[in-house]
Amino acid sequence: MEKINVNSKIGRIIKLNPDALEAIVSINPKLEKLRNPILRKILANRTSIAMASKMVGNAPEEFFAKLRPLGFEVDNEVISTETEPNDVPAFVAQVTKDQVAEFDVRELLSSGQDPLNAILERVKILKTGHALKIINTFEPIPLVKMLEKKGFIIYVDKITDQHIETYFYKSLEVENAVDEKLEKASGSEWDSLTERFKDNLITVDVREMEMPKPMHTILGELEKLPLNTALFVYHKRIPVFLLPELAEQGLEYRLQEISDSEVHLLIYKN
Repeated sequence: MEKINVNSKIGRIIKLNPDALEAIVSINPKLEKLRNPILRKILANRTSIAMASKMVGNAPEEFFAKLRPLGFEVDNEVISTETEPNDVPAFVAQVTKDQVAEFDVRELLSSGQDPLNAILERVKILKTGHALKIINTFEPIPLVKMLEKKGFIIYVDKITDQHIETYFYKSLEVENAVDEKLEKASGSEWDSLTERFKDNLITVDVREMEMPKPMHTILGELEKLPLNTALFVYHKRIPVFLLPELAEQGLEYRLQEISDSEVHLLIYKN
């Protein structure tokens, strides 16, 4: 019997027992978005029961009640590692209206689309001393966790149950934090890796795809990638927002910049 607690990730629970998806979705209509494979891949792997509970307003015990009949054993002694938000940060009173970029993602989510790439594109061009305001029906905790690690200052303002405004403020400390360390392969290392996987290599070409389809396609291929197999990607640019997701999944990658409009990417698991 598998043990779970408030810190257990939704993605891992569903992986252990696929029936858990329907059980969790039945708790609250806001969880319906988990039916979308791409959203599930991105959100569920980063979202714990405690985080999901906070996002939708249902107690963790309601999740446990749905999961126990599926064979999960609940450890109620474990305390959530999630912390309560701090006081209102100073930037909220300092930024002007012109320094806040607003992005309402409610319509995108309701249509089953993943707004992550669109959000991160806005994050990428955000100026120091400016903030991005995301309007949603819930607090985007996985995104908050991701950008907190980058050094962004976060503030969540609950207007109503269906209107949550989350601010991501880019301070001076973020300037260097947003640049991912790129794992570029030397010629000899690239040759060694391609030789290693030559008989276990799946190739995908996303050069002609419009955003955000390249990231969706790559994640979809990785989800079904067999063991001891690598994914070779033809891309037209370095997919900087894909790289943190690869790290989250415990995947290694190496890349080569062939030209200004072509990048080769090899993704694998050691």
